[in-house]
Amino acid sequence: MALIMHTQQIEKWQHKHQFQQNNPIGERRTYYVLALTIITMVVEIVAGSVYGSMALLADGWHMGTHAMAFIITIFAYYYARKHAQKNTFTFGSGKTNVLGGFASAILLGLVALIMMGESFYRLFSPQEIHFNEAIMVAIIGLTVNIISVFLLHDNQHNHDHHHDEHDHHHHHHDHNLKAAYLHVLADALTSLLAIVALFAGKYWGWNWVDAVMGIIGSIIIIRWAMTLIKQTSPILLDANIDKDYENKIVNKIESVDNNRVCDIHIWKVSANHYSMILSIVTHQPQPVAHYQQLLKEFDRIDHLTIEINQCQHKD
Repeated sequence: MALIMHTQQIEKWQHKHQFQQNNPIGERRTYYVLALTIITMVVEIVAGSVYGSMALLADGWHMGTHAMAFIITIFAYYYARKHAQKNTFTFGSGKTNVLGGFASAILLGLVALIMMGESFYRLFSPQEIHFNEAIMVAIIGLTVNIISVFLLHDNQHNHDHHHDEHDHHHHHHDHNLKAAYLHVLADALTSLLAIVALFAGKYWGWNWVDAVMGIIGSIIIIRWAMTLIKQTSPILLDANIDKDYENKIVNKIESVDNNRVCDIHIWKVSANHYSMILSIVTHQPQPVAHYQQLLKEFDRIDHLTIEINQCQHKD
């Protein structure tokens, strides 16, 4: 009985190390978008090859690579959920979804670069385009993309809003879902530009617009990819919290009891959670609860470890 009570006391004081962000609706809707993407991909690649439209082919290629990105998204959800309750990772599997978003952003950028290179080639080596057939397939692709955009956008908005209602001090982001959303948004943009280019070629004979739209679309997509990379890479590399927030913590600790902060590290352990290791030197050491109370207002810190060192010197 004494051993059981002792174990229960230890568990009471143990830190939480699981910062997994679950989004089952987003995962399920990604499956739907994947199915739509694969079907449309096959149709557009075949039609683009037969009818000679670079914009349509680019859209089909994007569909194929985005299907790969959705598979990455689904696998990241599965892997994070599978390891959520295991002790495999120091701070849980919360960064798995961030890693999925980063990988998808890299893929998105690479495809945009390939699209740009092919568009430049077609600009100087134009090919015959069968406009009516290509326009019809492009409209079908745009319709599918719009449906996919709404499926993922609505869930992303509702997921963030749900977290904000329960935990207002965090900025909740599912980078894995955002990456999937950017992929379908890129597809929708490419389809729209393809339609504009095909109509310009059909009615005004501006066949060069087809390649120009491919270049414009690739530039916009690269910008989206870079934005997502900038959001995810600091989390994966354990970037520090902003300096102002850190300075406020240091000032709060050093404002009482002749404390001095000799070491401090604050970093993200998931997309939405921070961990902090704080080392304090003081002449009058206090219980850990005292320092936790001092830091109570800093609610962005989810996991706190405090080291207290007693100073033996007068100064």
